[in-house]
Amino acid sequence: MARFFIIPAIFSAVILGAVFAYWGLAAFLTVSILTVLEVTLSFDNAVVNTKVLKQMSEKWRKRFLTWGILIAVVGTRLILPILIVSVTALASPILVTKLAFFDGDEYGRLLAVAHYAISAFGGAFLAMVALRYFFDGEKTTHWLRRIEMRLARLGDIQALEIIVVLAAVLIVAFYADPTHKSVILLSGVIGVLVSVGIEFVMRLFTGKDEHTLSHGLALFVYINILDSAFSLDGVVGAFALTASIPLIVIGLGIGAYFVRALTLYLTQHKVLESLVFIENGAHWAIFGLALSMFASLLVVVPEFITGFIGSAFMLASYYSSIRARSSRIKVS
Repeated sequence: MARFFIIPAIFSAVILGAVFAYWGLAAFLTVSILTVLEVTLSFDNAVVNTKVLKQMSEKWRKRFLTWGILIAVVGTRLILPILIVSVTALASPILVTKLAFFDGDEYGRLLAVAHYAISAFGGAFLAMVALRYFFDGEKTTHWLRRIEMRLARLGDIQALEIIVVLAAVLIVAFYADPTHKSVILLSGVIGVLVSVGIEFVMRLFTGKDEHTLSHGLALFVYINILDSAFSLDGVVGAFALTASIPLIVIGLGIGAYFVRALTLYLTQHKVLESLVFIENGAHWAIFGLALSMFASLLVVVPEFITGFIGSAFMLASYYSSIRARSSRIKVS
């Protein structure tokens, strides 16, 4: 286990030491808290990513930890929020970049306005991920049996998850502030379209040789978009701790590196096979995150509530998995 985390640990120690030396104790503590929050709230992300990594070759798994971390840190946690703020605020990306580095308070205010686009897109995309898992008639492992078995039976209805998510977007937009209705609708529809488009590409390469470029690239793109959907809301929430973009990127980036190392560990040690309900719990956590993102378009949803929902599902499914494994051992 140590070999998976020793490099991230050394990397984190070096970066945190540099933060302490350059910015001082307060910045060091802020980055440390952001790192812990990112790791704690991303276990469901790691579990879902594990399912994708199982289909990747060893070469693409390494790229996930190297190239992918650059995308996660620079792309998702820096460039993508700047582009979203630029579009929603009708400002040039250059101006927004200057605000991000030299006027964190104003950038945070603009990012809070962009929250409507972020939450509508992220909520729709993640809801599609969760419902596609539950609306699967071939799914045989049920954790919350009564609920999940009924949902699985609905899998015969074509495109049901699309209907449900689009209906949710319409309902939220109807009750939302009139000034944000169009943004919510457009972003929600884009979230659904991106999910459908990725699923289409994934199916094109199902059964293909895992060593082909097209197969590995399709999975690589999918897993990074999934990571982005998970992480964008956390970027907005990080401004509750600090308005400093460098500190946010460093803290969330270190956390993202640990989460990716955890994903590789779960994949290579086949943890999903031994903890039979952990995948179910992860998708319930994803569904809870999607609902909280939709709810945040109407009311203020504290970050700790979102974190608690995800953690509760993950811990409960882990406990159920341990009990199920113990029962099998006793019987055998």
